[in-house]
Amino acid sequence: MKKSIVLAALLFGGITVFAQTKDEQALKDIYKSSLTNAKCYPWLDHLSNTIGSRLSGSAGAEKAVLYAKAQLETLGLNKVYLQEVMVPKWVRGEKEIGYLQLGKQKIDFPICALGGSVATPKAGLNANVIEVKSLEELAALGEAKVKGKIVFFNRPMNPEFVETFKAYSGCVDQRSSGAREAGKLGALAVIVRSMNLRLDDFPHTGATNYGDIAKEQRIPATAISTNGAELLSKSLRTNPNATFYLKQSCETFADVLSYNVVGEMTGSEHPERIMVVGGHLDSWDLGDGSHDDGAGCVQSMEVLNIFKNIGYKPKNTLRVVLFMNEENGVRGGKEYEKQSNKNNENHIFALESDSGGFSPRGFSIEADEANFNKISSWATLFEPYLIHKFVKGHSGVDIGPLQSNHIVKVGLQPDSQRYFDYHHAANDTFDAVNKRELELGAAAMTSLLYLMDQNDVVK
Repeated sequence: MKKSIVLAALLFGGITVFAQTKDEQALKDIYKSSLTNAKCYPWLDHLSNTIGSRLSGSAGAEKAVLYAKAQLETLGLNKVYLQEVMVPKWVRGEKEIGYLQLGKQKIDFPICALGGSVATPKAGLNANVIEVKSLEELAALGEAKVKGKIVFFNRPMNPEFVETFKAYSGCVDQRSSGAREAGKLGALAVIVRSMNLRLDDFPHTGATNYGDIAKEQRIPATAISTNGAELLSKSLRTNPNATFYLKQSCETFADVLSYNVVGEMTGSEHPERIMVVGGHLDSWDLGDGSHDDGAGCVQSMEVLNIFKNIGYKPKNTLRVVLFMNEENGVRGGKEYEKQSNKNNENHIFALESDSGGFSPRGFSIEADEANFNKISSWATLFEPYLIHKFVKGHSGVDIGPLQSNHIVKVGLQPDSQRYFDYHHAANDTFDAVNKRELELGAAAMTSLLYLMDQNDVVK
């Protein structure tokens, strides 16, 4: 009896060691391929430097769709196709003008219209400025003190948070909702401090949302750089009656046809079970969107390239999806889910990269306790690659709408300390991305997909 128990223990132990060694070798092969034979960096080079910005509905977005499709076709996948999606078309127009008038003195400020904003009158507008720190403070002032003025939202990202996305989420409501709430009170325009922890001269754009308020209440919304916000606040304390001149000529057109780009490796054992990896192909128009989210797109494409290079055939169907219109509508993610429902598809896993191309630190996981524990149990496999973060949390905007029974969703978590220096700004360009960091992120993503493919989702 005792001999049987010992023998069983040895056999079980042997199988465990073998499996661990097999997975360790697979991860070594994945990292070697990514760090020595990757295509993601030259892909990003072309996407950023040849095509450039890719705002939904723009010529750049259209070119990016065709380029990404062509590159996926070179990988010899089972399927590469475009998925139609109607997207908003908003155009910035001429460069914005903003300055503070102090008697005969004029102080220019670095500003940019927020995405989706309406234009000022053609001659611009000029008004006194009232500074607030929050939507609650704005509401407390009421219409009597706000009407006819420009509202200046000046709440910085909280520097106390080491997790910078927490700092971002703690103040982004002034950008997304500030114009809507100020418009209800009769304000003429809003100026919003950029979502950036660093003090610099780059205004950061991003979407503003008017909701269902009447058109006559929709007021121009502009972002101001962090240095500009500091100077404007200081100037207003000294000269509270100073007026600010604002001019922007942005315009919203009818929705236009665009596409999600999809590439597929059909599963060798369970083709009906689908695993998704992706990022969003659109970007804002000020820079070329290298971190947000060109990096995530080429990393997702690289996952399939790595599997091809190492000869790995996934058991489950693996799809790369490059979503269109994350920045100002999430139409791509919603349309993908709509078509998935229509086709009765079974998605078991989804991984998104949309936090920049910096050194990977781990994963943010949306899953039940059993699947979260399963993924966390692989931590020792990732230790040699400096991946240590396995936490419950938000996975990604584009995979957010995706719903299937027992689906597990994960977001790649790179080091976030520098991300908001570039987010939605003119300096989000190719030169800000480090080749090795980008490749390490692709390797981490591929490694997790490999392990998920080898191990069934806990039901």
